[in-house]
Amino acid sequence: MTSTIVCTCPKFISPILKREMESLGYTVQAAYQTGVEIEGTFEDVLRLNLLLRTAHRVLWLVQRFKAQTPDDLFYNARSIEWEQFIDENGYVCIVSSVDTPSITNTQFANQKLKDAIVDRLRSVTGKRPNSGPGTDKTVVFLYWKGSECVVYLDTSGTPISKRGYRQQPHKAPLNELLAAAIVLSTKWDKDTAFVNPMCGSGTLAIEAAMIARNIPSQYRRTNFGFMHIKLFDAAVWEELRRKEKRNEKQELSFPIIASDRDSQAVAATRTNARSAGVLHDLDVRICDFAKTPIPEGEGVVVLNPEYGKRLGVDSELEMTYSRMGDWFKQQCTGKKGYIFTGNIELAKKIGLKPSRKTEFFNGDIECRLFEYELYSGSKRTPEQEQSPIAKKVAHAYKIHKLKE
Repeated sequence: MTSTIVCTCPKFISPILKREMESLGYTVQAAYQTGVEIEGTFEDVLRLNLLLRTAHRVLWLVQRFKAQTPDDLFYNARSIEWEQFIDENGYVCIVSSVDTPSITNTQFANQKLKDAIVDRLRSVTGKRPNSGPGTDKTVVFLYWKGSECVVYLDTSGTPISKRGYRQQPHKAPLNELLAAAIVLSTKWDKDTAFVNPMCGSGTLAIEAAMIARNIPSQYRRTNFGFMHIKLFDAAVWEELRRKEKRNEKQELSFPIIASDRDSQAVAATRTNARSAGVLHDLDVRICDFAKTPIPEGEGVVVLNPEYGKRLGVDSELEMTYSRMGDWFKQQCTGKKGYIFTGNIELAKKIGLKPSRKTEFFNGDIECRLFEYELYSGSKRTPEQEQSPIAKKVAHAYKIHKLKE
């Protein structure tokens, strides 16, 4: 059985998610601001839930129809063959996004859809599933905009943006999905050094290690929404897990360095990295960012400093941002540098011209990932290095030679 599969994501992440899905061999049918769409099988649903790093949820299309009123919703939803998907002895949760004139209370729409599902199953099987707010079993998602209704099975249940390894958070941590999106937005080739000063609770470095070693994002997880759908085949799932396990790298040939001057942050990084199974891949240190060792050769240096909006005071951070720019110029030549921040004004204190800016949201904070080409010496040509007087002399000399 095939259907439309929609993988949802935060705003600005869909281009990264699209590339990620294409790298897994999928042909993208459509990309939206907050999602990417493909056609696939239920086995693809399992694979996407296991592997995707920049998606929130994986939705399986059940049916589209038009509905103006709650009764239209009930009638159309009751005609769906829910007995193919939902166990009459199971449990179902309805979640929704509703924006239509006939509904002023989203819970009422949820109730009408639940009633339609239960009524259908009772009429076909003589039994009905339990229902409630829990998302740890079968989850049905209703999208209702104007007269357009789309009903999906939420095959993730709990969002796959949660990896399960963060045992010890630190102040204002990056979530795992955003950290993975940042790593995948850099020009890191996954085969050279990854340096992460100001590591906080270590999410950037941990996601980098998991990416480099091909560790599936959800390898720790034991329960998904798809496991409570009748299309689920446990044998297919176990074979998929074994296959991906064989693709994992056991060791890395390059360093991943994480540092922070806060000993509690470093302790959190070590705890979380151990939980993720990548502690032996990280070189974790307590030091100021400017004391972080920079390996020889190529690689990337990625910093996520405080923004000054929820933490600290902007004036106290100006010197830090200025120091980051100086450190990039003096100690990180030959690398590609990245600074992720939600304070655009403070970013101006870095004093370097970014070669690229990528937009993100960290919660409700609009952020940028600034990329810097950290060349050794000057990138300017000898002609560009000449002073204005020297250029005039050279030009006059050329004219004189032409006249000879």
